[in-house]
Amino acid sequence: MSRTPADTSDIATVSALPSADAPPRHRWWILVVVGLAQLMVVLDATIVNIALPSAQKDLGFSDGDRQWVVTAYALAFGSLLLLGGRIGDLFGRKMTFLVGLVGFAGTSAVGGAATSFEMLVVARAGQGLFGALLAPAALSLLTTTFTDPKERAKAFGVFGAIAGAGGAVGLLLGGVLTEYLDWRWTLYVNLAFAAVAFVGGVLLLQRTTRDKSASLDIPGAILVGGGLFCLVYGFSNAESHDWSSPQTWGFLIAGAVLLAVFTWWQTRAAHPLLPLRVLLDRNRGASFISVLITGAGMFGVFLFLTYYLQRSLGYTPVKTGLAFLPMVAGLMLASTLASTVLIPRIGPKTIVPLGMGLAAAAMVWLTGLDLNSSYATNIMPPLVVAGLGLGLVMAPAMSLATAGVGAEDAGVASASVNTMQQVGGSLGTALLNTLFSSAVTNYLDGKNAADPVVQAKAGLEGYSTAYWWSAAFFAVGLVISVVLYRRGVPTQDPDAVPVVHM
Repeated sequence: MSRTPADTSDIATVSALPSADAPPRHRWWILVVVGLAQLMVVLDATIVNIALPSAQKDLGFSDGDRQWVVTAYALAFGSLLLLGGRIGDLFGRKMTFLVGLVGFAGTSAVGGAATSFEMLVVARAGQGLFGALLAPAALSLLTTTFTDPKERAKAFGVFGAIAGAGGAVGLLLGGVLTEYLDWRWTLYVNLAFAAVAFVGGVLLLQRTTRDKSASLDIPGAILVGGGLFCLVYGFSNAESHDWSSPQTWGFLIAGAVLLAVFTWWQTRAAHPLLPLRVLLDRNRGASFISVLITGAGMFGVFLFLTYYLQRSLGYTPVKTGLAFLPMVAGLMLASTLASTVLIPRIGPKTIVPLGMGLAAAAMVWLTGLDLNSSYATNIMPPLVVAGLGLGLVMAPAMSLATAGVGAEDAGVASASVNTMQQVGGSLGTALLNTLFSSAVTNYLDGKNAADPVVQAKAGLEGYSTAYWWSAAFFAVGLVISVVLYRRGVPTQDPDAVPVVHM
């Protein structure tokens, strides 16, 4: 959701340095092709959110299940990003890029044609899987296509703008497609994006040589993917099975054990997915945790506020998408200000906690929304504050998460940042949706659940609970960022090449 001008790759492990040969003649058209693929991947994280109430009504799934439509994509995407980068190194980036496009389009078509909740969730997970192939390959191709430093800076600037605006485009496009066509078109639209990018990729992209030294850490991928799935599934099961059920705590314990084994394995693997030296610096560790917490809180806002606006206030999908724009504007403004002015002068130890505090305050502010709240006075102000807070956190955290790493770790550090954001979104959505459902159930206990007014008030109780817990997430993030970030202005490598984050 944000971009930082001080990094070089967002999700890819780029193992080969740019070629010294003459740059491709059609390199700016290649930027268009790669940028289109990036836009498709980024906007898919938000485009379905606006359509989710319509999809839920059409397919008839429960409030407890709806989070999996969001989580399946984010979890598959986040947990496979590191592996996707290594696959691009091993099998060639052009081939990986084209396979990712075809797979993403195919799974989008399956999702659009879904006749059941299960079919939709499987399709969304497939989108995440192929997105994890596509996105790292796109970044690697951009790095190897633009070899001139000045041209590369311009190319990454355009690419970063696409990454930053993708969330807003997804919200608006999702609203338009849902309202004037059907929710299924929020998935079908990817076929048009993918078709244009595929033709351009076949015609313009040069075949890259494989890195024969690259090796896939299959045990590591299985351990981290299984661990993350168990954690998310355990949190989601708390809604239907209660916290005391083995279906809940059993999966949570299994997830923790698998992630602990993954950590141990990374110290033994010859080609680890995530070398632990990347996490040991205080500023980088603080940045990873900040991105994880912000992802959890941010995804929750999108999900629950979407339902509040459409179900409680009767907003149309288009109006809902427009309602989020002030938040996106605040996020982009604060992100730019933090990257260019505040961090170089003040440092992260003040700025990131300030952002966490603003985000927490915005969540508390949102708990006061009711069935008569006005957009201009009750909804837009906390959205703007939330956007400013998120921008003050995301830009510095994403930048500092890759600052100071060795050249051999730059790609994996950048990939890890985006993994943290997507995994945070998965865990946060699962936990908040469980807490929402529990609050609604408790409110309805002993009341006439068939009464529309009672149902509406129960929904407000659930939304308020989710916002309070989001505020708690950000409060914890405030404390952690104050403790972990070093004092002073971080030093920057003057020769660093810009990196774009999802």
